[in-house]
Amino acid sequence: NQNCITHGRSDMGYLYWRWKPSECHLPRFDPLAFLTLVRNKHLAFVGDSMARNQLESFLCMLATASSSTLLYNNDNNKFLRQHFPSHNVSVSLYWSPFLVKGVEKSNSGPDHNELYLDHVDERWGGDMGQMSLIGGLVLGCHYCPGLNHTGIGFYDVLRKALRTTLNGIVDRRGGKGSDGVGVNLTIFSPAHFEGEWDKVGACPKTGPYRKEEKKLEGMEAEMREIEMEEEEATKVKVKGIGGFRLEALDVTKLSFLRPDGHPGPYMYPFPFANGAQERVLNDCVHWCLPGPIDTWNEIFLKILKKWEEQLRIEE
Repeated sequence: NQNCITHGRSDMGYLYWRWKPSECHLPRFDPLAFLTLVRNKHLAFVGDSMARNQLESFLCMLATASSSTLLYNNDNNKFLRQHFPSHNVSVSLYWSPFLVKGVEKSNSGPDHNELYLDHVDERWGGDMGQMSLIGGLVLGCHYCPGLNHTGIGFYDVLRKALRTTLNGIVDRRGGKGSDGVGVNLTIFSPAHFEGEWDKVGACPKTGPYRKEEKKLEGMEAEMREIEMEEEEATKVKVKGIGGFRLEALDVTKLSFLRPDGHPGPYMYPFPFANGAQERVLNDCVHWCLPGPIDTWNEIFLKILKKWEEQLRIEE
């Protein structure tokens, strides 16, 4: 897990920085308010290990207000479901690193990723009819040389996979009554490697970047632009479809400013218990818990409140 404190990280400064939007107030996460908004619903987080990271943050914050029961946990934390009986809320994780149908490279299988860009991954698509909120829809790739194919660049693959995913949700759940489905697309979260991943100092920062200190550019800016474009195109397509809500959870810029929030060497407990090490594994991709990723779920709650207000106005 990414509990950096229990793994021995001693500096605590990363816990006290808070994202402040320029045009609105972002309240602290209210777990009871969230559970009340999603009473009798099923919330699904779909994606790769970043979706799981967001889910774990979410479950930790909900646990401060209500106890839950683990219904199942299969395949090394890749498919799990928690139930909050106080509000009859189910929260699930579906491992789907490409969102579309695919075969991951492995020691016992192919040495490259095989993607079928015109088919949604049925490991989560097959349960779509049970989902009220698809709240952790994450499509991100930090190092994927195997995704490139002759004639199709990485950005084309990203766009096609995301378009198939969003179209699949619209086709299966659009206009299914007043409850419908809410889709929250979590936009790409940048990594912060400054050195080799297996050496000390891979992500050494202990504080956030200042506003103008570093610019979002290159692959990270391009991925964010593609994901925002596809989200906007889908919103135009579903305009007027009752019960369908779609919103981008744009965390790219706020996450980009937080190089201090990653586990680094504390991805495993006490990496320096036996003194300084020449080689140490570093996680400069995922986020400490608690940490900056908690803000993602504060924004998610804000989006749900906005949807609820829109429904009241429409009624």
